[in-house]
Amino acid sequence: AFAGVRNHASSSSTLKMSSDDTMRIGIFGGGVVGGGIVEILQKNAVAFENLTGKKIEVGKICVRDASKPRDFEIPPNCEVVTDYDAILNDDTLDVVVEVMGGTTDAKKIMYDAIKKGKSIVTANKALIAASLVEIEKLVEDTNAAGKDVEFRYEAAVCGGIPIIRSLQSDFPGDDITKLSGIINGCTNYMLTAMDQKAQSYDDALADASKLGYAEADPTLDVGGFDARSKLKILMRLAYGLDVEEEEISVRG
Repeated sequence: AFAGVRNHASSSSTLKMSSDDTMRIGIFGGGVVGGGIVEILQKNAVAFENLTGKKIEVGKICVRDASKPRDFEIPPNCEVVTDYDAILNDDTLDVVVEVMGGTTDAKKIMYDAIKKGKSIVTANKALIAASLVEIEKLVEDTNAAGKDVEFRYEAAVCGGIPIIRSLQSDFPGDDITKLSGIINGCTNYMLTAMDQKAQSYDDALADASKLGYAEADPTLDVGGFDARSKLKILMRLAYGLDVEEEEISVRG
């Protein structure tokens, strides 16, 4: 659950694509999230083409180990690579999807892709929370130099609502009076289980981990750090405030 009212507007538009009838994407990360993206794009290919007027094609997927079996079907004509530059230097790819996580390699990949004129889609809340102002400036400078780059990160915070695009474009002229809600999926699952099923904290956390709601290190969830990263992003969008994460009080 999440509640908020807008006071700080910024523009938003449909993700720009190449001028032909196909948008080609390169994905960094071939795990659960990366595989899920591939499956959704394949399953809903006709719907996406009808919606956008473009055929969306996964051109390359970058992974650590190309020989590792995947639990999803590799799309036709899609190349599995291990070299970052195989995607970054491929001028036939319009959009980079970053779902590898982390804040080191992922940051370099994202910055290099933007400089090369590729739009970015990411769910990397840790990187966005740490570097959103810097990323926004890089996109602005790149576009001022003649590129046409967009940076999209709806899935980073409450993607199922959604909230980011709403804060960016849907409430111009309104005032945010309060941001409140449960913005961590693991916490949401656990509180529901403890309330409705009378589960203990330990049992609820164990079930959340089995079902994939918890991060690899559940401390990020139950310690409040995941929610803190998301809140920092929302504060930037809602109020135009850029604060250090350590300045946000956390109890968990």
